[in-house]
Amino acid sequence: MTGLAQPRIRIPRTARPGEVIEIRTLIEHPMENGIRGGVAGVVPHDMLTRLQVRRDGETVFTADLGNGTSANPYHVFHLRMERTAELEFLWTDERGRTARATARVVVA
Repeated sequence: MTGLAQPRIRIPRTARPGEVIEIRTLIEHPMENGIRGGVAGVVPHDMLTRLQVRRDGETVFTADLGNGTSANPYHVFHLRMERTAELEFLWTDERGRTARATARVVVA
């Protein structure tokens, strides 16, 4: 991780073959759109632009984020698990900073 908060992920550690699991993610980020005024003037623009999730290197979920995204973005999505896999979660902001997390789901 370089420059962004540590993300939080809630994901089952195990699944049955073919089971659809629920994945929840949260990352702390102000998501400033550059319009809001502060004590010293306009609060600078600072937005996450993308969340990408890969399963064993293959992209399985992508969210492009923009001005309508709330602070501390929370995402919930579902994924069918056929085999044991490593999941990688990668958040990127407009300045190129990233936050990364990984999780393993064992299918048995």
